[in-house]
Amino acid sequence: MVTAGFSLSPVLPEFILAIGALALLLLGAIGGERWTKALYELAIVILGVVLLTVVFNHRAPSVSFDGAFVDDAFAHFMKVLALFGSITTLLMSIPFLRQQGINKFEFPILVMLSTLGMLTLISAGNLIALYLGFELMSLALYVIAAFHREDGRASEAGLKYFVLGALSSGLLLYGASLIYGFAGSIDFGVIGTALQGNKAIGVVFGLVFLSAGLAFKMSAVPFHMWTPDVYEGAPTPVTAFFATAPKMAAVAITVRVIITAFPGILAQWQQIIVFISIASMILGSFAAIGQTNFKRLMAYSAIGNMGFALVGLSAGTEAGVFGVLIYMLIYLVMTLGTFAAILAMKRKGLNIETTADLAGLSQHNGPMAFFLAMIMFSLAGVPPLAGFFAKFYVFQAAIQANLFGLAIIGVLSSVVAAYYYLRIVKIMYFDAPVEAFDPMSPAVNAVLALSGGFVFLFWLWPEHFVNAATAAAHSLF
Repeated sequence: MVTAGFSLSPVLPEFILAIGALALLLLGAIGGERWTKALYELAIVILGVVLLTVVFNHRAPSVSFDGAFVDDAFAHFMKVLALFGSITTLLMSIPFLRQQGINKFEFPILVMLSTLGMLTLISAGNLIALYLGFELMSLALYVIAAFHREDGRASEAGLKYFVLGALSSGLLLYGASLIYGFAGSIDFGVIGTALQGNKAIGVVFGLVFLSAGLAFKMSAVPFHMWTPDVYEGAPTPVTAFFATAPKMAAVAITVRVIITAFPGILAQWQQIIVFISIASMILGSFAAIGQTNFKRLMAYSAIGNMGFALVGLSAGTEAGVFGVLIYMLIYLVMTLGTFAAILAMKRKGLNIETTADLAGLSQHNGPMAFFLAMIMFSLAGVPPLAGFFAKFYVFQAAIQANLFGLAIIGVLSSVVAAYYYLRIVKIMYFDAPVEAFDPMSPAVNAVLALSGGFVFLFWLWPEHFVNAATAAAHSLF
């Protein structure tokens, strides 16, 4: 990997996003509500430009700012996913926020600032850059969780997320300080060299606390407790944002830290990741069974999916990281499609969230029912849909690493989780129909159709995604 001096080239996407967010903030402060619609559109344009910059600005892997910022294929892959999640949720949010009377100019700026934190976090090369990205991402999320100030549920969601987020930051900082104390450096690469074979109890404690802070952002057990309440209480577009883009950044930095900073103590961190993975899969699969609120059900689904993704990381191999990357790509598309369907659940101008409201959907809106059914089948892991390949790659990596018990638990958890996914399909196609939904907005319609089409047709053209994920995984080793 090339070590670069001071250059704007590696941080060009972050620079564009930071300048764009500050410019929009200034425009919003001066123009007020008159500029609101234009600011949403400008935010989407700026995020789109940043996405294109990441995709087409090909450079040799480099480390800049004294090791704080890493620019490699892994960072590019995960940044594309995070930016895609941010752009899509912002597109879907406009009609909802306008209907609820909360389409304030601050919302797209907060999304942009949070996304800036995600990009910084994904490229973090040392513990200080990790914390700065972590907090920049989180501070904006605390605000948008409670963005609907007149809604008691949203205010409660924001408060819970803030309090537990502050706790997770403290845990992460304490773990980082312990690791720094034993390794004598904050740089991931130097830490990896210093801790080769170091099995001191302090290192393990540092790993545990660091993993706790990262697990919070991933919604992984046992730091998942905020997820169902925040998902249910926050406005639906905010929930869609929480469920997608920040998850990409959290998983990306977890993989980078584990693989680059602790390669010599695999036995120690593998136990931690395996425990988190198993606990998340089991709780996510069983706790969702009794849920009737669609958003709350998706919260437990997210917890379970993070457990499945961590199965790949548990292997500690290049194949395992490849599995994680493919899993997060497919998870992102499936989740965006599901929340597009939730945003489309509206009658007489009122949004509804219970799964029972989907009864007989196939008779009122056949295309919506079909695409949502494809996404549910994919989440359940039914072949040949995209979700099957996501789980296949992570389980295959676990088996190759001789983690047979973990793979078996993962498969059994998938079987349990299939119940509540397939139950939604049953409600849409076999239950007595209720009143039809209002017409969908074009953006929501497009996201649902494209997501459903992606999971349905992924097996026909997977090469581009597989090649990109292979290159990204290889760049870490």
